[in-house]
Amino acid sequence: MKRKANNVTTNPRAQRPKYPEADYCDAMQWTDTNGNLVWPASAEALGIARTFLKECAATQAKTLIVPDKDVDGLGAGVILWKTLIFLGLPPELVDVHLIGKNSTVHDEVERTAMQAKDPKYIIVIDQGSRAAPPIVDSAYVKSLLIDHHQSDVFPKNALVVSACRYPPIATSALLTYELCKPLHPDIEVSCGYLCAMGTQGDLGNTLKWKPPFPDMTEVFRTHTKKAINDAIALINARRRTYKFDVITAWQALLEAKGPKDILNNIALLNARAEINDEVERQTHTPPKFSKDGKIAVLRINSAAQVHGVIATRWAGYLNSKALEIIMVANSGYRPGYVNFSCRIARCARSRDPPVNIIASLRAAAELDTGDLVERMGESFARGHKEASGGVVLAAEFEELMALMRIGEKPDPKPEDAGKVKKKVEACPQKNNLMNYFGKKS
Repeated sequence: MKRKANNVTTNPRAQRPKYPEADYCDAMQWTDTNGNLVWPASAEALGIARTFLKECAATQAKTLIVPDKDVDGLGAGVILWKTLIFLGLPPELVDVHLIGKNSTVHDEVERTAMQAKDPKYIIVIDQGSRAAPPIVDSAYVKSLLIDHHQSDVFPKNALVVSACRYPPIATSALLTYELCKPLHPDIEVSCGYLCAMGTQGDLGNTLKWKPPFPDMTEVFRTHTKKAINDAIALINARRRTYKFDVITAWQALLEAKGPKDILNNIALLNARAEINDEVERQTHTPPKFSKDGKIAVLRINSAAQVHGVIATRWAGYLNSKALEIIMVANSGYRPGYVNFSCRIARCARSRDPPVNIIASLRAAAELDTGDLVERMGESFARGHKEASGGVVLAAEFEELMALMRIGEKPDPKPEDAGKVKKKVEACPQKNNLMNYFGKKS
């Protein structure tokens, strides 16, 4: 049965439909037994992390910052860098390690590279949490993990401050800002725009910044929202190119005194133009739907990391009563693998119960009677309930598509079948062969 044209919008340039949508900050908040708000993480975890940072400065030992590659991770990394300098750690004792393309912080090549820099302290930010060996193989290195991705397990021996259980869930930049703000009076003024960039980079520029999020009135008075949003796009563009040049974005953010300093960076401007062209080239891929209509999948082949951008774009325009999840699958980013990004369709964001992308992906994979879940590994269905994704081998991804029944036509509804029958009875076919030959004779 074909979906009605007025029921599914397939043009991302069409007028965006309006749906009631709760503000991100209106999520049910977590309180302790005394009714006190617990945010952005537990008081115990925040206290341990602050002690860790003060110890880094007090011991005057080399500290390695390991941020994720997007504006949220990089912004959080710069906040930490500035905090350590404010606390008295000399700049020559602060270093950064940026994870390579198609790698994770847990890969052996990355662990070896981090250890080779001989740090006493390592701070890993926004890398996505999972059970893993120690960050590096050294009993003399202390590690702190700052994150907001959904997880109950973490690398061995790491101190952890995670926002994932305390809604409205803070981004890594926001969590880091709230963590560091009490440590020095200059952090609020010098790092507020970094917090805004990282947070809106993850949550979008329509965020209202309502409590318990901090009051950003002064930040947006000093730095315009347009400058902040344009700087976000430029910082994110560099890591999305096929060259994966994250160090240029890091240096631009580290050296800037505000978002305006980023806007004239030629390398970042060229990267943004390159990504805009690639998104425009790839975004017109027609979607295929699961049999139940809940998932729309768009297949692309690009050496650039544009699958997340396209998923976000289509999530705002593709709509139907059944639709819940938009998935963009990129088979060209890493040979032999499929990188995919999922977003909740705008039309489904206010549904009750709320859509949980991670749970939906795992439920589909668990329909397999074999070992598909194990074969897809730790990089499947990572991230957040509202924005998830993964990297899996191409063969396993095709198995997942079959389990989701992507491209299968939905079964006709009983009421629709009745309507078709009545229509046929009311207008029987008159132009048939018997009539034709009867008239001829």
